[in-house]
Amino acid sequence: MVTVVSQEDMAALVSRTGRQLQRYNKAGRRQVVGCIPYRYKMMTDENSLEGEENLQVLLISSQKGKGMLFPKGGWELDESKKEAASRESLEEAGVRGIVEAKLGKWIFKSKTYDTFYEGYMFPLFVQEELDIWPEKNVRKRQWVNVTEARRSCQHWWMKEALDILVRRLATQQRHNHFTHKEIGYSSLS
Repeated sequence: MVTVVSQEDMAALVSRTGRQLQRYNKAGRRQVVGCIPYRYKMMTDENSLEGEENLQVLLISSQKGKGMLFPKGGWELDESKKEAASRESLEEAGVRGIVEAKLGKWIFKSKTYDTFYEGYMFPLFVQEELDIWPEKNVRKRQWVNVTEARRSCQHWWMKEALDILVRRLATQQRHNHFTHKEIGYSSLS
């Protein structure tokens, strides 16, 4: 399969580097933003069901190759949190989609720099998976179910964000199920 990349997209195929534009909170903690890229796996029949057993999330390898995680990186001065989350997902995982409402904020300690960070996580409903992306040569990506993601993800705070996402999607699914039933009943009267 060949992916055609426009000149406009070529600029997006280079990862940002350096920390000169990074945001820090008042306590001096670096602020990072990430996404949990997700999709529903395709069912073989036409009656695909949304639900945790059909939910897949995209994990990526860390740059040092030790463990799996969700895409995340620095929130920079020239972008919103959602823009940063979208950029990190494109750079690190090669996916684009809809960044949804924030899952939460966590304070965590960086193993690499022995300092505390402030992290924000968002769901990203994946609409496009690229064959070529900026960090393709330094990261592996893998679609997994929720159980495997909980087992494989190396960061406790990302696992908490995943649990919040699963609960949110289950609530939305129940709401949609009842709304569709109500619409169905009202059309029969």
